[in-house]
Amino acid sequence: MNSQQNPDLAVHTSAIPTEGLQGESDRPLESNVIVIELSESAQLKLEVIQSLLEPCDRTTYGQKLKEAAENLGVSVRTVQRLVKKWEQDGVVGLTQTGRGDKGKHRIGEFWENFILKTYREGNKGSKRMTPKQVALRVQAKARELEDSKPPNYRTVLRVLAPLLEKQEKAKSIRSPGWRGTTLSVKTREGKDLSVDYSNHVWQCDHTRVDVLLVDQHGDILSRPWLTTVIDTYSRCIMGINLGFDAPSSQVVALALRHAILPKRYGLEYKLHCEWGTYGKPEHFYTDGGKDFRSNHLSQIGAQLGFVCHLRDRPSEGGVVERPFKTLNEQLFSTLPGYTGSNVQERPEDAHKDAKLTLRELEQLLVRYIVDRYNQSIDARMGDQTRFDRWEAGLPTVPVPIPERDLDICLMKQSRRTVQRGGYLQFQNLMYRGEYLAGYAGETVNLRFDPRDITTILVYRQEKNQEVFLTRAHAQGLETEQLSLDEALAASRRLRTVGKTISNQSLLQEVIDRDALVTTKKSRKERQKLEQAILRSAAVDEGKTESLPSQVVEPDEVESTQTDQSQYEEIEVWDYEQLREEYGL
Repeated sequence: MNSQQNPDLAVHTSAIPTEGLQGESDRPLESNVIVIELSESAQLKLEVIQSLLEPCDRTTYGQKLKEAAENLGVSVRTVQRLVKKWEQDGVVGLTQTGRGDKGKHRIGEFWENFILKTYREGNKGSKRMTPKQVALRVQAKARELEDSKPPNYRTVLRVLAPLLEKQEKAKSIRSPGWRGTTLSVKTREGKDLSVDYSNHVWQCDHTRVDVLLVDQHGDILSRPWLTTVIDTYSRCIMGINLGFDAPSSQVVALALRHAILPKRYGLEYKLHCEWGTYGKPEHFYTDGGKDFRSNHLSQIGAQLGFVCHLRDRPSEGGVVERPFKTLNEQLFSTLPGYTGSNVQERPEDAHKDAKLTLRELEQLLVRYIVDRYNQSIDARMGDQTRFDRWEAGLPTVPVPIPERDLDICLMKQSRRTVQRGGYLQFQNLMYRGEYLAGYAGETVNLRFDPRDITTILVYRQEKNQEVFLTRAHAQGLETEQLSLDEALAASRRLRTVGKTISNQSLLQEVIDRDALVTTKKSRKERQKLEQAILRSAAVDEGKTESLPSQVVEPDEVESTQTDQSQYEEIEVWDYEQLREEYGL
């Protein structure tokens, strides 16, 4: 045995001359005497064993075993093993022998170099990678090489131990932070979901944004709803949905679609970074709301390949609820129209200050998430930003899902009938799609992104599934962008104006009808009026003949002519004709 392998045992070998000593043979009596020196721990073990070897009954022996275990700081079973080793190997059995290859790794030079290289490359510059993330890369590489026995996480830790120890010694103060390797969440079914890497478990929830919004004309609308999707492993905001629709399975589906797809934004968003997160989860972890328990969401999970889970208790939703507080404190509270979360302390001039539209708020929210929130350091992650942790925690690079495969996540409006020429009417807009003319008279389904309804997707129902037909574009708005909320606001404004015009015309029609009815006489009344006029004319003629001629003043002539013209303009009405004209 090599003494360097056993610190509890020191071995000295010396040659002792035997001159003058005679034996039965003539060979020299030179022997090697081995002197064994025990360490303090081995000496203590020897004393304990010797006490146990003393004869005694079963009860006393059991008490001695317990006392020996307490003195050595080990279990009773360990003491029994020491006694057995003493009986088999003597003093050598009291020492803990080490492996001959101690300090060396039996995984091969390739894997050792791969682990060290991956860790160093993952921690260059601003990038950060943990040993757990290195172990994920090892597993992914093993699948690529079809290696059925790759190094496990413990082996990775042993390989990286010298580097980690060196880094810890170089730090004057240990960096605080959450390691995240043992994080798990409990489902309502009693299962424990261990969160091991990015895109493993996503969480989702809703909140009412404490900011009053206006339409494009400056009229107050209401406070919008915000739905966020959070990656549990990295705390990154993967996707959002902002709108006036109350929480529902369709709103959750829209937020999921935004989280799954790669995100690209125009220059009007003024982004300094990219919203680089995308992919799909393996588990979708939410509360027990009706929107999360819907069949619609289960169908989406079955089609896209993830499992939906409900939280066991509300207190386990801190991962997805904490960002709402951060957004409220750092973004929403700085915007005009902020109402505050406390209704009793709500500012009185919130309505007066409101001036942001939904589109403007969405631009500010995206800019905050991309340039600030996802690029910030979470207190539980040390010096690794949320996005860096998400990127480093990916076992493999996610494969983008085709956008058509995510159409199930889009909103579906009520069905529409294709008009002649391939036209469709939706939200007071006229759409036209290629090849739709051949489906004139048929009823189709419409799906759309509520952030921009200038383009809608047209589907035809065939048996139990929807078949994509074509895209339809809003006429005259091909180069514009119009959200569903803006279209609804415009429709409300048009209806309000239309009602005003209709009410005015209705009122005027009633006044004119009443005036017409009151001025018209019945046939009997008209006959009496005509007879009275004739009698009056005859009386006036007789008086004129009997009276001497007089000079008539111009005013009197004009007055007489006016009275006569008034009588001459009286119209005789036909009752039957009136009934036909007015449908009586």
